Amino acid sequence: MSRRARGIGVAAIAVALLLLYVWAVAWRGWALVTSGRAVGVALGLAVLIIPLLVVWFVVREVGQAMAVDALTKRLADEGGLHEDDLPRSPGGRIDRSVAAEQFLAARDAVAAEPDSWRAWFHLGWAYDAAGDRRHARESLRRAVRLERVERAGRRG
Repeated sequence: MSRRARGIGVAAIAVALLLLYVWAVAWRGWALVTSGRAVGVALGLAVLIIPLLVVWFVVREVGQAMAVDALTKRLADEGGLHEDDLPRSPGGRIDRSVAAEQFLAARDAVAAEPDSWRAWFHLGWAYDAAGDRRHARESLRRAVRLERVERAGRRG
């Protein structure tokens, strides 16, 4: 089984378990709302907000993952996908000093071409390799937005 297929399988199981949790919380919240007591109704409405937020978050994150996957495939088809050849420890951790060098090159590429989704895509993965997940996600979101603008410009 490929790494990608394993990752998709793990994500699907996590989403399924999360949706089971959402269903259980929503069921309890609905039971409180239909209790007919003022406190129960108020508490039930407050509890029902949690499943709505969770569903919104899951839909947003799965959509983002699918968009990044599409960009990855597009770059691979174009021959622009960088090979992951960073040295790793026996436990699989990336050597942070080498990742920092890769990050600097990716940051310079974004500075040179701030409207390039490809540059932002590579910067996102450089941030990820350097261990900065928050900035990695922001960069990948920006890459997705820029690619959509580029695609819309080609159609229009």
